[in-house]
Amino acid sequence: MVQLLNNRSNSGDRVRRRAEGRRQEILRAAARVFRRRGFDTAGMREIAEEADLSPGNLYHYFNGKHEILYFCQDRALDTMLNALDRSGTCAGTVADRLTFVLTAHVRCILDDMEGAAAHLAVDALPGELRGHIVAKRDRYESGVRKLVEEGGQNGEFQVREPVIITRAILGSLNWTAQWFDPEGRKAPGDVAEIIAAYLIRGLKGDTRA
Repeated sequence: MVQLLNNRSNSGDRVRRRAEGRRQEILRAAARVFRRRGFDTAGMREIAEEADLSPGNLYHYFNGKHEILYFCQDRALDTMLNALDRSGTCAGTVADRLTFVLTAHVRCILDDMEGAAAHLAVDALPGELRGHIVAKRDRYESGVRKLVEEGGQNGEFQVREPVIITRAILGSLNWTAQWFDPEGRKAPGDVAEIIAAYLIRGLKGDTRA
């Protein structure tokens, strides 16, 4: 009986892993469509084709494109918040910790989100879903701002307006989703490191390219 229960449990785990893997494939496909077509003009049929699914099978995983958009954003923010949490255990300076966060942010958008503009389309979500995403986004922004403030307090950074500076930094990182070319000469990791290094130099008062 115990062996039978274990077999059923293992089988259920495999089914859940396959379903979760399929959902991630759909999210990546949807992200590519959102980037290519824009959220407003993208349709479920086009997303289904990108994911190599029938429209009926797509609806088995997601109720509509608003739900897909929500999961894209929620997943991205979870990844970014995780990087922020991990930065607290990193050895080194505040600049080192912030570099880790900024690099992870760009990698998340360009690697995991396939360069999707979905991360910017918060206003397209219905109220309840939008509220959840905005709360996570604000928590992430607050964490990044605390790093900027800490660097200013210990003399690593030259900042007078940490709120404005933090939002400018996050805006520049998010905008990479609009201009990044997956077929270009720089890989996502390279772009992440170049941008993070430049922003950190700016915080230190050195804006040389």
